[in-house]
Amino acid sequence: MKRVLLIGIGPGDPRQITYEAVDALRRATVFFVLDKGDDKDELVQLRRDILARYVPQGGYRLVQLSDPRRDSQALDYLGAVQHWHRQRAALYGQWLQDELGPDDVGAFLLWGEPGLYDSTLRVLDLVRQQGMALMLEVIPGISSVQALAARHQIPLNRIGEPLTVLPGRRLAEQTLIDNVVVMLDGQCAFAALEDAHLMIYWGAYLGTKDEVLVAGPLQEVKAQILESRERLRRRKGWIMDTYLLRREC
Repeated sequence: MKRVLLIGIGPGDPRQITYEAVDALRRATVFFVLDKGDDKDELVQLRRDILARYVPQGGYRLVQLSDPRRDSQALDYLGAVQHWHRQRAALYGQWLQDELGPDDVGAFLLWGEPGLYDSTLRVLDLVRQQGMALMLEVIPGISSVQALAARHQIPLNRIGEPLTVLPGRRLAEQTLIDNVVVMLDGQCAFAALEDAHLMIYWGAYLGTKDEVLVAGPLQEVKAQILESRERLRRRKGWIMDTYLLRREC
């Protein structure tokens, strides 16, 4: 039986890690880190900084391997993601088999909240289906959605209204947008919206020293967001952002 912790570490600010997460960090003996390429070395370093801050005594190993690349141009999006998950499951299974001894506790440090737009739980379920016995423990974290609302000082929900959370590729399907959080929008789907009654609350690199916030009527600030997003992405090589679209009556 392999013991594995999935630890939500928030959107980027080490101060937003919970006491429960700190306790979990100090129980782990092996940390698994996916290397997503040179452009995202900073994401690996942020994890190292968290460990240095909360586990200064050491006593753990850090295992870092290359993440399989997903075919972002595939016409069959769902099929491409499922194939990518199977590749990850094979990698994770090998990692856990090779790196975790009977007395070890493995851990994955996951951005935001492990249950919201993170594939690790699905991938480890595939590892289980391959025959590996796992004892999982999931430590919740502050999501980028929560951080976005806090930074803009707005409630996520309005009285008696639903809140929808969806990926950017599904935004164009919405016939009416009232209160929608959009994540994983690499194509900037908001730019195609012409509704004059929508407000946008946008944030990038939430919780880090590079945090950027923009809020206002969508038609007035969309160009500013697009320019800022592209400039930041070119400078850092990557970007993590999310936004809330809200109809103002």
